[in-house]
Amino acid sequence: METMEQALNGGTLKRSFPVSGMTCASCVASVERALQSAPGVDQVSVNLATNSALVDYAPDRTDAEQLRKAVQAAGYDLVVGDGSEAMDLERIAHERMAALKRRLWASVALSIPLMVVGMGFMHAPWSPWVQWLLATPVVLVFGRQFFVNAWKQAKHRSANMDTLVALSTGVAYLFSVFNTVWPSFWTSRGLEAHVYFEAAAVVITFILLGKFLEERAKAGTGSAIKKLMGLRPNTVMREGPDGHAVETPIADVNVDDILLVRPGESIAVDGVVIDGESYVDESMISGEPVPVPKTEGASLLAGTINQKGSLRMRAQKVGAATLLAQIVRTVQEAQGSKAPVQKLVDKVAAVFVPVVMGIALLSAVAWWILGGEHAFTQGLLALVTVLVIACPCALGLATPTAIMAGMGKGAGHGILIKDAESLERARNITAIVLDKTGTITEGKPAVIEAIGLDDAEAAAALLAIESRSEHPLAEAVVRHLRSPQQAGHGPHHAGHSAPVQSTQWVDATGAPASLINFESLTGKGARATIGGTPWIVGNRRLMEEHGIAITGTWREQEQHWQEGAHTVIWLADDKQLRAAVAIADRIKPSAKEAIARLKASGIAVYMQTGDARRTAQAVAREVGIADFRSEVLPKDKAAFVAGLQQMGHVVAMVGDGINDSEALAKADVGIAMGQGSDIAMDVARVTLIGSDLTSIPKAITLSRKTVRLIRQNLFWAFIYNIIGIPIAAGALYPVNGFLLDPMIAGAAMALSSVSVVSNSLRLRWVKL
Repeated sequence: METMEQALNGGTLKRSFPVSGMTCASCVASVERALQSAPGVDQVSVNLATNSALVDYAPDRTDAEQLRKAVQAAGYDLVVGDGSEAMDLERIAHERMAALKRRLWASVALSIPLMVVGMGFMHAPWSPWVQWLLATPVVLVFGRQFFVNAWKQAKHRSANMDTLVALSTGVAYLFSVFNTVWPSFWTSRGLEAHVYFEAAAVVITFILLGKFLEERAKAGTGSAIKKLMGLRPNTVMREGPDGHAVETPIADVNVDDILLVRPGESIAVDGVVIDGESYVDESMISGEPVPVPKTEGASLLAGTINQKGSLRMRAQKVGAATLLAQIVRTVQEAQGSKAPVQKLVDKVAAVFVPVVMGIALLSAVAWWILGGEHAFTQGLLALVTVLVIACPCALGLATPTAIMAGMGKGAGHGILIKDAESLERARNITAIVLDKTGTITEGKPAVIEAIGLDDAEAAAALLAIESRSEHPLAEAVVRHLRSPQQAGHGPHHAGHSAPVQSTQWVDATGAPASLINFESLTGKGARATIGGTPWIVGNRRLMEEHGIAITGTWREQEQHWQEGAHTVIWLADDKQLRAAVAIADRIKPSAKEAIARLKASGIAVYMQTGDARRTAQAVAREVGIADFRSEVLPKDKAAFVAGLQQMGHVVAMVGDGINDSEALAKADVGIAMGQGSDIAMDVARVTLIGSDLTSIPKAITLSRKTVRLIRQNLFWAFIYNIIGIPIAAGALYPVNGFLLDPMIAGAAMALSSVSVVSNSLRLRWVKL
């Protein structure tokens, strides 16, 4: 995947960097402070779940290397290679998982016999020495990273989760070494020289287990990116100057190259079909399951899958310019952004570790003063247990893992949400304003119904004349007449078994005769002579001018079409009407269902359009919208959105055109249809890749479920620490004599992080 560096407005660059060495929410705060302190940095968002930093900076004032030095000064590292950040993150995550797995299994192999010796033979004179031998590799070799990271933090006058782990296990280990080497210090005072090697080692093992499970679960929350990145093939069949196709690496493909796409292959770049016919599965990009027919001139998107036919295509967008690359970039940036609720977590995390260290020390002092016979030992254990059980990881992971899972779920359904704030805000939508053309409707005129086209002579005449016309409606007629299927939509329509193929006319003798005397009549239609017969095509006014009466069944059908706001085109020869077609901007099949779902969820639905009132009324009635505005200008759309906001609504605006961009920007949540203009998609915070309107209620449902998960995660993370830390300090001892074992504390600490991430993963199976 290509580099994610890209130019933004105002002369700044936005880039995502992999960060190594982060372990908890305190680390996130430290890295953010380090990057914010660098000159030229505008905005920073550091994500623990993705181990990345999204930095918006001025390239004329700083560069990637300076940013790296700032992060290194804080005790972490920034990956600034020229390669793909996505691939760097993947590689770093894979290496970290492999190293964690090795350390974990080695720790388990030594911790099991250590627990057997420590619990079953604790009074044997050789027991402390064997425990020391087994615990040392676990604590100092496999747990070495905790001590290294804690030392780095200490050098920079900072602290994080590694500080807590290193302090707790280090104190337990050193205390045990002292008691093993100099037991007489305690025995001479009538006390037993206890050792806690198994507690130190098992705590390290449990934390390694928690980290491993956490990393594996985090990899699951980012699976959407991996799937998207895996859609594009590594090689393509490129046609050379001699016409022969040669297998070529994707990186060597250039714009205007001719590529061959065989059946079953993924399409590598964006382009256009120049030869061949097939169906292409675009569900991975648009979320729409039905394969799309592709013939000459049709567009192709990278990452989609060719079905049975072979295609020759011309590359138009390659590398970072493809839609697939843009989707990956958008999802990565969104997953790296922060929801507003995260600000509270960041404030807590900034003081969490120092507060925990203070509580641990106070616990030890309280035990030493009030603990009686075993005061020192119990105080030491309380200090170790408090340091072990405190979990800034769960706090740090609560929001970003849910955001990652939510963004990934949305991407899988063709919903691109540009930042976490929009994802959080969408759940509060109370009113939604829909543009008509291109949003509720397909955005291009099409023949809805027709009469008389079962007459081959009339159909051929209509095709001949409309093929010469430059009117936009003529294109819809030609497209209909040349389509492979012309099944009727109404009771008066008769279809053809095959499309009309030629603009040539064949007379009664079989001799071809060309169309002559073609004349375009502005505002009315067109006329021409074919095979000696004069024909006219146009509106009612043109028919009346030529003395052609529209009566009987023709008149009844015209009234029916006009009620639906359809445009009627008539065809007549020099004597009588021969055919009629009704043209309209077809309503999307998903529109009615989507609007019903929105209304059922308590959201007020409005429609706006620049079209005439009768057309707007017909469309609104068809899809179930009671409140609509017609003949509105672009500024009127934005003003209407502002009016709803003043009434207290949280407003979403859905549109696809440049004329919708002002309203999209004004709305609380702007939603752009992915088939629309680039400007609309740039302004909007949510983009629907396909044309399916049911993606709108899906996006709102996704927002609600994601925010609910974030709140659940934060609740359990806070409750865990609020309850766990006092118990670890010995708060229950005066009540029932209960003291928490450091090993159990280590297991609970690991479980808290894993449970938060696992809860976020539930989004992958949620139905939208």
